[in-house]
Amino acid sequence: MKNILLTAVVVIFAFAKANSQIIINELDADTPSVDLEEFIELKTDNPFEPLDGYIMVLFNGSSTSSTGQGRSYYVEDLDGLVSDSNGLVVLGSSDVNPAVDRLLGDGRGVFQNGADGVAIYIGEPSDFPDLTFARNDQTLIDALVYGTNDPDAQELLDLLGEQVQYNEGAGNNTNSLQRKADGTYEAKTPTPHSLNDTTEPSYIGLNFTIIATENLNEGDFFSIEFTLTKPAPEDFNLNFSLSNGGFTTADFTGMTSISIPAGGTSQTLDFNLVDDTIDEGDEFLRINLGNNLPAGYKRLRDNVTYLVIDDDFQVSNYGTPLNPTYGLVASTAPADYYNSLENLASPQLEAAITDIIAQTGVVREHTYADITTILRDADATPTNSNKVWLLYTEDEIRDVYFQGNSNSGSSWNREHVFPRSRGGYFSIKEDDIADGINVWVETSVDSLRHGNSDAHHLRAADSGTNSSRGNKNYGIGGSFYNGPTGSQGSWHGDVARSAFYMALRYSGIDVVDGDPDSGLGELGDLATLLQWHRQDPPDDFEMNRNNVIYEWQINRNPFIDDPELVEFIWGNKQGETYTLSSESNTLSGIVIYPNPSNAFLFLKNVTEPTQVRIIDALGRTALNQEITQNGRIDHSLSSGIYLLQMSNSKGSVTKKIVVR
Repeated sequence: MKNILLTAVVVIFAFAKANSQIIINELDADTPSVDLEEFIELKTDNPFEPLDGYIMVLFNGSSTSSTGQGRSYYVEDLDGLVSDSNGLVVLGSSDVNPAVDRLLGDGRGVFQNGADGVAIYIGEPSDFPDLTFARNDQTLIDALVYGTNDPDAQELLDLLGEQVQYNEGAGNNTNSLQRKADGTYEAKTPTPHSLNDTTEPSYIGLNFTIIATENLNEGDFFSIEFTLTKPAPEDFNLNFSLSNGGFTTADFTGMTSISIPAGGTSQTLDFNLVDDTIDEGDEFLRINLGNNLPAGYKRLRDNVTYLVIDDDFQVSNYGTPLNPTYGLVASTAPADYYNSLENLASPQLEAAITDIIAQTGVVREHTYADITTILRDADATPTNSNKVWLLYTEDEIRDVYFQGNSNSGSSWNREHVFPRSRGGYFSIKEDDIADGINVWVETSVDSLRHGNSDAHHLRAADSGTNSSRGNKNYGIGGSFYNGPTGSQGSWHGDVARSAFYMALRYSGIDVVDGDPDSGLGELGDLATLLQWHRQDPPDDFEMNRNNVIYEWQINRNPFIDDPELVEFIWGNKQGETYTLSSESNTLSGIVIYPNPSNAFLFLKNVTEPTQVRIIDALGRTALNQEITQNGRIDHSLSSGIYLLQMSNSKGSVTKKIVVR
């Protein structure tokens, strides 16, 4: 008996829902440029009516795509939404004016341009997993099939039981589709939050302007002016917030409540940013009006962020890639980390390196979201810990300007040195969760998917430059990639060593000669990358990022710790037996690199003042210089073979060097 009663209640509830009209009142699925002004407006029969129990489903109407033909691609649970005094609810993107009642997705637009569809159902999001076909059943409340001068999506029309596909206009149009009294739609100028038949806004708008410089600094004073589009018919009061993540009420002083008397239109509030002595990093304050304005009022803008610059940043003791230093940052590799490489030659040497850097049960994989956190540390600019160094553009940017967080028009993102489309690695849902250094999964040489979030080949890069690089091979001229115009090549050796690391870290990918096509597994050009590796040896910046990544992944890039390893695998020492460099205070432990060289030599493992003398083929001294630590010796030697003599308190040693 109880089951019969329960069934009856459900049926009655569903019938009541089906007969309480929620209609699609207006849709703007395509806006000029990026889709920051997209929205959908729903309308209920009565004002202040909750939308609990309903969902909005978006469908792909493409007749040729395997994900189209009437399949779902987005679902929004409408629980928690309540219509306004006109019975309207607006959902959409971040720049809709007045501000939407709920952002969809990340606020950058979720509606496909068409031919596609949107429908309102009774139900839960779980009723429409991705790629679920549209259906016309008792749970369907309303539907709209639309396009931008597209052929009819007949399959989708049939599935939804609709007869007409409505045209919003050509691509990047400025129209919206608005419902008329007879239930059909017409393309007109968008009117979010207003009834479709009104000639002027049916609300009083609340706007604000921050009175300050573009960016704010700790210790600054600033003001916010709040204005109404019409005089307030009665006293207008509203609490708001400036808090945003780590930026809290402890970071500023000032009143966060608006009070505009009846007949008034504006109020200005003053604030002071607290200048503390804590390095919290740069942050964004967020002007958040909340979605609880009195009836008849709408937010013309909301959730606008302003950068607050922290003046307590840290400065490192080493240089940027454009002004490199050497020998100031020591490797944090354990003393025995590379012991298994002793007295090995190729191919056993490569296999031993792989065993170290891909060791199952030791090496860790973190999520793609964690990479953003890692790069903020690994690629931090030595001159300011709150900025990151950008790979190809050889510039710096504030680390809070990660793509999607910047109002300045510039941003950075994560560049795969060995491109995803070439490596064959990909993201999964869990990659969107930044769960920190203490959460990881095990990985192995065969887990190629994890190359998607291997920090040893991911770098901070300018978003636009990253996009233009695409998946091109590295090299000079033609279809190769050699950075933006004006690049000085300070990143050349870095990308070479990242590519070499990837070739040994994962099965199925390699660095090869020439300009291989975009098929899986190959990145070129090996000859160019070898040259770049020799011309741009590892500096302190690169050693520091190797150390940072080691803390997370428990593996290192061996070609940063010992650049000579490259020669034994791909270069001029192939087939020779590799011997670990001595770390004791002896001259024999000093590593000279690159050899052959062009315009400089790099000396590693220098432990005390050492005299360096270069002698040409005629026995003449071409260079005589004392060094006291690891570093670089610049020279202008002609091509040829020279002898390099080193002497200190431990004795002397002579080595042969080649200048190209």
